Amino acid sequence: MKNISDIAKDAVELTLPAIHKLFERSNRKELHIVIMNPQLKPWEASFEDAILYETSLGTPESWTIPFDQFARKKAKQAWRESMANIEVQNLHPSSLRDDDILFYGSFVYGNVVVACSGVEQWYDMLVSGWIALAIEQLTIHEYQTTKLQNPSQINRKRS
Repeated sequence: MKNISDIAKDAVELTLPAIHKLFERSNRKELHIVIMNPQLKPWEASFEDAILYETSLGTPESWTIPFDQFARKKAKQAWRESMANIEVQNLHPSSLRDDDILFYGSFVYGNVVVACSGVEQWYDMLVSGWIALAIEQLTIHEYQTTKLQNPSQINRKRS
């Protein structure tokens, strides 16, 4: 069974054609993506240690806006609260901290947390959702394939 890091990278690769198509209608063609490790909880690891994968699209060396920092702040907020930061900002603003970013763009699906920054915040959230769903569904595929191929295997990792 593929590890979660490889699955996260696969999910980004799988969604790239849609992201590039979205760039045709967005305000810029720049994006930073942060994926949190769904196997780690905020009480088990530091935020930095829980980042599973991150990558930039476009030309990050020419960014005048720190999209990587914005994406990390969105991811941190969503990971900490276990909900998309649009929910925190609109439904539960009492939990906002002084250094929380006030743009949304994260998506939480089960334990999968993804955040993006670089395009309009609604498109950041859309891309985050695509990637989060892809991670979970690719993991389900790996899980089901492993079960079919090894019906007597009792743990995720073979001994």
